[in-house]
Amino acid sequence: MKVLFISNDPNIFDAASAVRMRMRTYAAALRELHILSHANRDAHEEKEENLFLHPVHTSKLFRTRALSARAHALVLENAIDIVSAQDPFEHGLAALRAIRGTPAKLHVQVHTDFLSPWFVNCGVRMSLLNRYRRRLADRVLPAAAGIRVVSQRIKDSLIARYHLRIPKPSVIPIAVSGTLPSPVPLPAHSFTFTLIAVGRLEPEKRVEDIFIALKHIAKQYSMVGLFVVGEGRSGARLKQTAHSLGLADRIIFLGDRSDAWGLMRSAQAFIQASAYEGYGRTLVEAALARVPIITTDVGIVGDVFKSYEDVLSSPVGDPMALARNITKCIEDAMMRYKLPMHAETVARAHLASQGNFAERIRDDLMRTFQSV
Repeated sequence: MKVLFISNDPNIFDAASAVRMRMRTYAAALRELHILSHANRDAHEEKEENLFLHPVHTSKLFRTRALSARAHALVLENAIDIVSAQDPFEHGLAALRAIRGTPAKLHVQVHTDFLSPWFVNCGVRMSLLNRYRRRLADRVLPAAAGIRVVSQRIKDSLIARYHLRIPKPSVIPIAVSGTLPSPVPLPAHSFTFTLIAVGRLEPEKRVEDIFIALKHIAKQYSMVGLFVVGEGRSGARLKQTAHSLGLADRIIFLGDRSDAWGLMRSAQAFIQASAYEGYGRTLVEAALARVPIITTDVGIVGDVFKSYEDVLSSPVGDPMALARNITKCIEDAMMRYKLPMHAETVARAHLASQGNFAERIRDDLMRTFQSV
């Protein structure tokens, strides 16, 4: 079986990256795996045994058109059986166009909970773009011969919206290593209770809700501080928000850190306020790191992690609920001990139940290949 992935991760062209290593394991389970992605100008065509990498160099404005044209050519040149899109949006549209007039079948990966009401309510610019993306998904998914999602939450939402117009989605989560890194000390600080937030600084992460929650408890708990790990388009705005709330001395921005998981192990609690998550890899990592988890009800919360058994969860867009959960975490020492112990057990059982990811991906693609 010959497969073409249309990817949105240019890190695939870095031979030492985690995504390249993951693609090697997928390629080993297939006859041929071709990966097409936008990339920097210095990226070039590469081949590693049966793994073939194809860069596209173009502006964002013309990216979908360039990806679809190159993908169509690759399908014809290499007799590709399946074209798998990294998302049901721009990459899904490129894949749909690429298979036209060919016997190749369309497979779509859904990593984002795009049917969450918050997907189209995260700022004006994001709302317009995401409404367009939702319309693209409405066009792409019914044309797919196979669909892979990363959580039961996404599967349920797709079935509720599309019913029998789409093939039954396969739930194959994100691969997370069960091997913990060594603890990494947090930078020097004067806090006696440390929260850590890890992730891209984008509108949908709603990091400002954490700031508002921190402001709400600031007078009562003057020893609480927050470390923010990550970078993104909202970075400058969030730093300004921290200043305007009078929290500049309570919030430390660490930027993008490759040792983020190790830093988690040195904090008293992990916190996130995302509007939506497809899966929630950092939740699993925080559970394995044995830190109490304060989170919104997104991703695998409710499916894998149960509120008040494994994590402290709250509704999206409710900073006061986050503040209450921070307070519980500070005041209840027994809960701080029991919650992460139980969460780690659940996380390890969850990972153990997933089996071999490369084989599951291969089997899912094979079902797509054999579908009528």
